[in-house]
This record gives sequence, structure tokens and C-alpha cells, in this order.
Amino acid sequence: MPHLKFEINKKVSDDIKKEFILKIEDAFSEVMDTDKGHIAISINEVGKYDISIGRAVDGDDICLMSLDIRHGRTIEQRRELALRFMAIVNELFKVDNRNQYLTYTKHDGEDFHLIERYLPSWTLNEDFLA
Repeated sequence: MPHLKFEINKKVSDDIKKEFILKIEDAFSEVMDTDKGHIAISINEVGKYDISIGRAVDGDDICLMSLDIRHGRTIEQRRELALRFMAIVNELFKVDNRNQYLTYTKHDGEDFHLIERYLPSWTLNEDFLA
């Protein structure tokens, strides 16, 4: 059950957020070869100077992404997803690619819990509730 967290230092309309969530879910599902029903997404809007990335120019828009995922994905999958997410952030949130930063934290499946059960570690063509 990935938890995909996006922190941006600007306000974004609800319509843009809805479109963003759909695109993020589609990209994650496709690249990481999993269903969408267990994907959790957080968008946290903060003040202009509440977050920083060293290479940004003073006053720039910034997006920090923190992705909690299960073990098992390749570096190629993780890199492809990072680039797709950065393109979506650039397109919809209008944050320059240079002002985006993404980190992954990998967990065992048993660290992710739904009401029905905890998740197994990721496997190809999985049914996460089986």
C-alpha cells in the first residue's frame, strides 16, 4: 500500500488536485504493476518559505515527494516512476523540474495495513487483497 506524499509551497485548485491524483494513480499502477485500490496520496500545501531545496531561486515554487513503497521494485521502475511523477508535477502544479526532489522509502509488505489485512510483499501480477 504505497503512501505517496507531495509537499508544495503554493496553493492549487481542487480541480487540479483531482486531475493530479488520477494521473499519479495511473502512473503508479502502470509502472509498478499493481492495482489502484490501495494507493494512498497526500498533497500538503505549505507556505512559500516552509520548504526549501538548495538549488531553487528565492521565491520559486518547490515540490518535495516522499514515496513509501513495498520492497521488490527495480531501480528501473523507481527511476521511471520518479520521472513520470516529476513530469506530472511540472505539468499540473507548474513546478520547474529543477525544483523537485523525490525520495523512496521501502518497506516490507507487513508494514502496510488496510482494515481487511496487512499486505504481503510485492509480487508481479499481484492481487493485494488475496
